[in-house]
Amino acid sequence: MGMFFPDDPNYFPDVRPTGFPRYRQVLERDWKRLLLTNLLTLVSLVPFGLGVGYAVLSSSVLVLVPVCVVGGAIAGVGISGMYDRILRGLRDDEDDWWYTYKKALRQNWRCAILPGIVSCLFIGFYIFACYMLWVSGQAVSAGTVAILAASAILFLVVFSLWWPQIVLFDQRTSVRLKNCILFCIQNFWRTFGVAALQFVWWLLFVVMLPWTAFLVPVLGVWYPWYLSCFLLYEQLDSAFHIEEQISQAFGTGED
Repeated sequence: MGMFFPDDPNYFPDVRPTGFPRYRQVLERDWKRLLLTNLLTLVSLVPFGLGVGYAVLSSSVLVLVPVCVVGGAIAGVGISGMYDRILRGLRDDEDDWWYTYKKALRQNWRCAILPGIVSCLFIGFYIFACYMLWVSGQAVSAGTVAILAASAILFLVVFSLWWPQIVLFDQRTSVRLKNCILFCIQNFWRTFGVAALQFVWWLLFVVMLPWTAFLVPVLGVWYPWYLSCFLLYEQLDSAFHIEEQISQAFGTGED
């Protein structure tokens, strides 16, 4: 990633900086791992993407539901692997990429299936609804646009807080939901600001298709998720004591 930034004589890779230097440090160290994990994550999203595309083009909800369920189960496992890689980078875990990726899938696949299904059901129906509004040829009211935007941002809030918990902690669903609510209350503006940033990212991605499709292998899904985790990581670590708990686990021989 050095090609994007000028050489910094005050940059020390073994020191954890803050702000943009930290953003740069993680990317320069982990960009290969992020790109490789991104490619595997994209593969896991292919069944969902193809299924939703067929359901939308055939205007069939009966097709949409099963493809979201099956595709979501597969995608959930891939999403957990991507989030695990991002969070490992943010806490400076430099273990072997392939080893940690396989371990993340083994540890998280069971608890990632249901969130993957729920996430893909929402995304699938959201895409379906937007497509139906577009092909209807009727003017969309400001209220409808506001509802669509608000629902997407709220989904991204939950998505951004739910998946880090899945890959970091073994918890009940009720505990994860409680954590999401309390975190949002304590960090309202930052949480919704990050979700709004993601919403703008995906909105621009869709509006500028097909040109943005060429960026998928490079930026794919990893970059907006990395940016989201980076902007929330300090607050997440403060609320959930991520690094403290992991350090204690390593101290007792767990991983």
